[in-house]
Amino acid sequence: MKQTFELNQQLDEREFELINIIGAKIGSTQRDLSRHLELSLGMTNMLIRRLIAKGFIRIRQLNRRKVEYILTPKGFSEKIRKSVRYTLKTIDSIGFIKEKLKKIIVKLSLKGEHTFFVLGATDLITLIEMAVKETGLKECSILTLQEIPEARLKGMVLVCKENVSRQQLRSQKYIDLIEELSKDEDMLTWVEDYKN
Repeated sequence: MKQTFELNQQLDEREFELINIIGAKIGSTQRDLSRHLELSLGMTNMLIRRLIAKGFIRIRQLNRRKVEYILTPKGFSEKIRKSVRYTLKTIDSIGFIKEKLKKIIVKLSLKGEHTFFVLGATDLITLIEMAVKETGLKECSILTLQEIPEARLKGMVLVCKENVSRQQLRSQKYIDLIEELSKDEDMLTWVEDYKN
């Protein structure tokens, strides 16, 4: 009985990164590709051979010493498919974070907090604003801070950047949103699902 072995058609992260580099025509030699991937020449060669065997790339001989790596239609299709999938997962993650922010805002509002000072220039500001708007809490206001003032603020500081010391925040009411989002069990479960 003759056995046939089917190659795993799933791309790992390095293979996908190599497809992106080849598709963008960033690297023209194996050495260039290896530099962009931050891998050894041997590992890069192995990835190239694997992608050729799977039908995602092909080699075109330019002259005796020089070759060109080209995405096949299958490789181009896989690049698009993975990019769309990644984009959809990113949109899902943004929605998940926004829902968690809404819960935090509502909880703080029920405790009497209606003025929020967002510390840090971050994209979380937009999500916080959307979350407040979607909760329907009209009395809430959001202000941004680049630094923590010496005087005590009349409101809650929402820390949205890393490496802020507790000492700096000692005179303020605050919640570290990055910490809150990362310790939530639902978030941890979602992150594990996202990896798979």
